[in-house]
Amino acid sequence: MTPDHSRRCERSVASRGNRLTLSALLIVAALDLSACANLPDSSPQATLRDASSLGLSAEQSATLALDAQWWREFGDAQLNQLIDEALLSNPSLKIVQTRLTRANVAADVTDAATGPQLSATLDAMRQKFTATGMIPPPLAGSTYVTGTAQLTGSWELDFFGKNRAALDAALGNARATQADAAAARTLLASNVARNYFQLLRLNEQLGVARRQLAQREQSLRLVMDRVQAGLDTRLELRQSEGTLPEARLQIESLNEQMALARHALNALLGQPAKTPELELPALAAIKNIEMVMNIPSDLLGRRADIAAARWRVEAATQDVSNARSQFYPNVNLVAFAGFSSIGLDRLLGANSEQWGLGPSLRLPLFDGGRLRANLRGKATDLDAAIESYNAAVIEAVRDVADQLASAQSINRQQTQQRAAQAAAESAYAIAMQRHEAGLSNLLTVLTAETVVLSQRRVAVDLAARALDIQVALMRALGGGYQAELSASMAQK
Repeated sequence: MTPDHSRRCERSVASRGNRLTLSALLIVAALDLSACANLPDSSPQATLRDASSLGLSAEQSATLALDAQWWREFGDAQLNQLIDEALLSNPSLKIVQTRLTRANVAADVTDAATGPQLSATLDAMRQKFTATGMIPPPLAGSTYVTGTAQLTGSWELDFFGKNRAALDAALGNARATQADAAAARTLLASNVARNYFQLLRLNEQLGVARRQLAQREQSLRLVMDRVQAGLDTRLELRQSEGTLPEARLQIESLNEQMALARHALNALLGQPAKTPELELPALAAIKNIEMVMNIPSDLLGRRADIAAARWRVEAATQDVSNARSQFYPNVNLVAFAGFSSIGLDRLLGANSEQWGLGPSLRLPLFDGGRLRANLRGKATDLDAAIESYNAAVIEAVRDVADQLASAQSINRQQTQQRAAQAAAESAYAIAMQRHEAGLSNLLTVLTAETVVLSQRRVAVDLAARALDIQVALMRALGGGYQAELSASMAQK
């Protein structure tokens, strides 16, 4: 063959190779466009609710910036210690923390899949080759030891964002779990505070009940004296005796409620023997927290549960993107290098070297509708995540509105109760003066004191409920949480 003829052959082969390459690229492009054309509609049917759609106008600004440790504003060192211990020891909160760790690990695993992969292989096998197959002599029918020592690397080129979407979805789920952990901390702190204030209420009610029992015992002694003097009958005596079991019943009921409240507080703390050591202060010693009187316009960014729901919407959106990218070609760069031989004595010899390098392309053509069904499923999951978010924001607005309405009502109730208690105490003071002047008997004084004790019970309940509502409002307003949203979420 002449040199000119050889060069013409080489050009011909090169030309045919170029034509084959161009044809392959055209085929890939056509298949890619075909995949794009066959993509089903994956747009969400649900719509995210925003602050304006909930009636939260810009004029409704917050007048109180909540601290993450809002409970310290009550001014009770014992309460601070209880909540700190609960946040450290509560088993349920530790479960949430393990879920957060697991979500972060899942994100790390997804992130690792986006980078280059390298694996090492070392095989040694004693093998008998078939004598009736395609293997030629002298291998046919013989037994040899084969060996392979090889490094294999691959890198998936994420042209269509599949891996990026999978990573963003994993990160969204991790951040949602992180927001869940913050919501759990706020809920735990509020439950400890509410149980603590409930314990204080029961303790003060127990003091009032014991005074009422002592008063009724005193009244019974007076009635007995009057019966002996012929001033009262056995009817008045029996009526007075009947009031003692009722008073003792109330004391026993309060003791039971206190025991249950201690047990509940023990469970929150994760320390069964903690509450018997408590010194219970008076409700009046607890400071009231300054409260907002309207719903803040930035409420949706204050609550961790709403942030968690929003991150799940973001994760579901990325899942849809990942499902959509499955319709596009999957391009990998694959390379290997190593040694392979029949007989381990020649494994590392120069003639046993082998290597390879090249792209790998995979494009789904016919899958029985699996990819389309997967995309529809992810789109449905996105709609469900959006509606869950909408339900969360509606519930948040209702929660804050309820606490504000209750707080305003309690203020009005306490105003009326204080007026009633002042009148009862004034009547009791007059009765005492009349008794000391000999103008009335002691029963009149005890009757007036009964009204005073009744008002004290109401005052204790209202004071405890006011503190409970303050705690509930702090929780409803997010407990000092501030959402950290991604740039894409902030733009929506």
